[in-house]
Amino acid sequence: MLKLYGFPLSNYFNKVKFVLLEHGIAFEEVRTNFSQDAATLARSPLGKVPYIETEAGPLAESQAIVEYLAGAYPDKAIFSPDSYRAAKERELAIFIDLHLELVARDLYKQAFFGGTVTDYTKSRAEKMLNRNIAGFARIAKFDPYVGGTAFSIADVCAFVSLPLVGLATKVVYGRDFLLEAGIDWKAHGRMVGERSAAQKVTADRLAYMEQQKAQAQQRG
Repeated sequence: MLKLYGFPLSNYFNKVKFVLLEHGIAFEEVRTNFSQDAATLARSPLGKVPYIETEAGPLAESQAIVEYLAGAYPDKAIFSPDSYRAAKERELAIFIDLHLELVARDLYKQAFFGGTVTDYTKSRAEKMLNRNIAGFARIAKFDPYVGGTAFSIADVCAFVSLPLVGLATKVVYGRDFLLEAGIDWKAHGRMVGERSAAQKVTADRLAYMEQQKAQAQQRG
């Protein structure tokens, strides 16, 4: 059986987990964190999560994993059968991961972990996010799904990552860049959150957070 390695606070772990659950692909979840030990590096070159173990060997990077699943389970229709629509789904997914979440990630230290980021980092991220969010708004439809009328991988990426972008900008700059640009990630999240796969991902994430909080209190 395919094994998925990672932990429920990782949005990219949750991206892959959502896809597996959404399409009914059997898997074993193996809880593990970032690591530089030899066993982890043999499966994930940078020691990051998520990564999977397949019959053919290990594979890292969330989008590569999704592409593998689409090829290994063609009957699951992870992407549209129409080649152009499928390419647009990939475009939106990559845009969210690379041009929105990855840029906003520079703010997480201050937004979520009690640290402080430099003025340079804040200024750079602000400029990039303003430009990139405007670009995203040009290709995203939210009608009602990110790519239009059909649910796709773009909605999975949006569900697990857009809240982080919106909340990070709200905390660091005092305003939600996504909402300002007319991208209502909250309404989209509520809609996608009705799906059973989303509910399972969310429930596991919240349970993990409670577990981590309890363990921290015990240590403290």
